[in-house]
Amino acid sequence: MKTISLTYPLPTDLEPVPCAIALGYFDGVHIGHRRVIQKAIDTAKANGWKSAVMTFDPHPREVLGQTGYTQYLTPLAEKLEQLEKMGVDLVYIVRFDISFAAVYPEDFIEECLLPLGCRHVVVGFDYTFGYRGMGTAQTLQKLAKGRYEVDIIGPVNRLGEKVSSTVIREYLHHGDVEQTRHLLGRPYKISGEVVHGDKRGRTIGFPTANVRVSSPYLIGKNGVYGVRMIVDGHAYPGVMNVGIKPTFELEKKEKSLEVHIFDFEREIYGKQVEVELLFFIRDEQKFSGVEALIAQIQKDVLLAKRKFAEGSV
Repeated sequence: MKTISLTYPLPTDLEPVPCAIALGYFDGVHIGHRRVIQKAIDTAKANGWKSAVMTFDPHPREVLGQTGYTQYLTPLAEKLEQLEKMGVDLVYIVRFDISFAAVYPEDFIEECLLPLGCRHVVVGFDYTFGYRGMGTAQTLQKLAKGRYEVDIIGPVNRLGEKVSSTVIREYLHHGDVEQTRHLLGRPYKISGEVVHGDKRGRTIGFPTANVRVSSPYLIGKNGVYGVRMIVDGHAYPGVMNVGIKPTFELEKKEKSLEVHIFDFEREIYGKQVEVELLFFIRDEQKFSGVEALIAQIQKDVLLAKRKFAEGSV
């Protein structure tokens, strides 16, 4: 997969590549997004073109001052990984800034879309573009003038609910990673580096790997989760605490991610790892003391091991 970073106005020497292109921010690359992208892939293959995606960085809503969009379901590196797994040939990453936000829909088509060589455009039913979101999927059709075809993909429903990045964000905020998994079509994943922590876990019999996230992921609700950690390509079950460790009255209130991997004794400091959030166990809470905390962790671990043994995750 080839990635091309662009800023507006596009360079005049950009070489057009005949392609079927999916347009969207695609945060999460969830099952609805995948239907849009897959249509572009299938159309490209049928016509001997390249399959392409045009996405944007950073999130348009972040640039336009809307709250809640400084963290992502799929930061750019994760998004590119998912697109490559789907088999996309080209990804155009357009820098989204105030000047680009002011481009009118007609100019976007003439100055940003057609110069790429697009022959077919695929968008979701609720796609908007251009100044103040004035352009819609129907606008793309109206302004095509025979130069490209347009496919508009309808909403995707799962368990009676329309799949959207907004809905997935809400599930994460409530700790419902199992529903999140249904809408993504895969477990929600966070990537990062294992770093040194206060090493308190090993003193109470539950050593943990402290994960410093590598990108601005949406972490979600504080609490304890059943997880799978991928280290050097191998997956290991465990539990993860997300939160501020209130039992220890720490002055720092920064959210931390600490993973206790079952029956694992390797030193993995400095390793890049991935953590898949599989199920929520309980809210983070303050205990009366260390003994009460240990007792609860034992219960958490037993519950998680039982779920893994049942094969339900």
